[in-house]
Amino acid sequence: MPGPLTGVRVVEVATWIAVPACGALMADMGASVIKVEPQAGDAWRANRDVRGQVQRWQGNPAFEPDNRGKRGIAVNLDHPAVRDMMLRLVRDADVFMTNLVPARRARYGLTYEAMAAENPRLVYLAFSGYGDQGAERDRLGYDYTSYWSRSGVLDTMAEQGGAPPMPRPAQGDHATASLLLAGVLAALYERDRSGLGQQVSGSLVMSGLWSVTSDLQTTLVTGEAPPRAHREAPGNPLASRYRAADGRWMMLFANRDGFWEAVCRALGMTGVEHDARFTTVAARAANSAALVALLDAAIGRRTLADVGAALDAAGVLWAPIQSLLDVIDDPQLRANDAFITMDHPTYGPFETINTPLAFSRSDVGPQGVAPEVGQHTEEILLEAGFDWDTIARLVASGAVGVNTGAGSN
Repeated sequence: MPGPLTGVRVVEVATWIAVPACGALMADMGASVIKVEPQAGDAWRANRDVRGQVQRWQGNPAFEPDNRGKRGIAVNLDHPAVRDMMLRLVRDADVFMTNLVPARRARYGLTYEAMAAENPRLVYLAFSGYGDQGAERDRLGYDYTSYWSRSGVLDTMAEQGGAPPMPRPAQGDHATASLLLAGVLAALYERDRSGLGQQVSGSLVMSGLWSVTSDLQTTLVTGEAPPRAHREAPGNPLASRYRAADGRWMMLFANRDGFWEAVCRALGMTGVEHDARFTTVAARAANSAALVALLDAAIGRRTLADVGAALDAAGVLWAPIQSLLDVIDDPQLRANDAFITMDHPTYGPFETINTPLAFSRSDVGPQGVAPEVGQHTEEILLEAGFDWDTIARLVASGAVGVNTGAGSN
């Protein structure tokens, strides 16, 4: 069956990750997505991992899942001819999405008002680091700064007295992409009733606030930040990390009173289940350091496989804390088609992360590799009604680039 978004046309003017990842999800679901990028290429292409095992890639392998299935056109947004060209590209589009800050949208004539005048049915996704209002609306934002740091997410992950951990690349961006997709789809659904498009606005910092809602909502009500603790003395020792005899870490999540005796039986902690220091949630919190020491000793005597089997038999929730190398070999993930093999015209077969949703009738999944810079410029302009002579003039004037390969992945 066709993808659920087959027939939806998207124009994406965005670099880096959050908005392109949203576009990639739409392409996975069947949408036709045009990636508009600078003639030097999206900066994310060149953010290259230099480890030896990826040297066969001349660019950044992580660029692929964020841009797969799209067609690419390279443009110079500062060129005077490009403004009218962009308006023609969105004339028949369903969605326009951008992460240009408001001042740059105005500078290039890519505002919602300009595009809605050309196409009143257009759904316009406006994305930024800090939102479209306020003194910092034009401040550049990345997931490290806006999502993780400014929103408070990173601070909540620091242990008492310790430095906040360093986030890994693009995790906030990809969480944000799912929110952006929800907003775009909601606007398309509403358009079916009203016949009109609208602007959907989102930001990395608001996505971060949504991610940290559990702690933030409590802080809003109580006026107090959530308590900090060391691993050796957490608020709930039955919901924490432990290391087995073979050096592997696990997450224990026996988060209800009913699990206490089951944990004791599974770990061979004879007699401890009736110790008054540990028999209630409040008692375990008050005596957490002592209980962590007992759990460390009990789990540290056995391999993770042994501990896991015992906890499973007792009906206690837990999970291994897996490395990424563990993840790619995880049989449960393989059984659910978490990874799919694609064939790159330059680099050959490679595995990539599959679409994180499956549909019972509709066909979803990667529809092709990411485009090279300007790979489809001529094709896209022809579809928009430009003739060959006009395209040649646009290329000659530097307004657009054609299959340059510059910064290509």
